[in-house]
Amino acid sequence: MTLKLNHPDKTLIAACGLFCPSCAIFIASNEDTERLERQAESLNLTVEKTRCEGCRSQKRNANCNKCFMLKCTIEKGINFCSECRQYPCKELENFQSIMPHRIELWKDLDRIKEVGFEIFYTEALENYKCPQCGTLNSGWDLSCRKCGNTPSCKYVENNQTEIHERIK
Repeated sequence: MTLKLNHPDKTLIAACGLFCPSCAIFIASNEDTERLERQAESLNLTVEKTRCEGCRSQKRNANCNKCFMLKCTIEKGINFCSECRQYPCKELENFQSIMPHRIELWKDLDRIKEVGFEIFYTEALENYKCPQCGTLNSGWDLSCRKCGNTPSCKYVENNQTEIHERIK
């Protein structure tokens, strides 16, 4: 699957503010079959149940299919959690605190609310691009997955200490 990521696409930004093109599973699903197989094995899922084309797509990872935030925003008629009167709810706070790729969730949701998803999308592309080769990396990629540059992107550079703490 060849994706055109240069144009802002709301379907590639999760209700919680995560940027799908910077997700390790999204990257593996769209660019790297071997990485997808490793992801599936680590999650104890089949490759097909691991595959994901974005949080708002019809083809989501088995774990993402259980997402309460997307269901909640749809029920409330909003696009992002930051539009909700209960933002941030306890469920979202718990979700944010667990994984390294969720460190900037509050900042991202606030930015979406402030400037809109189109500008946020463009900024997020830059935040996850390797400064050396331009490859999009995930928050888990401490070094660029293509050229090995360290840190892999601005996101990792800005959050190295906390990423290391969450990976432990």
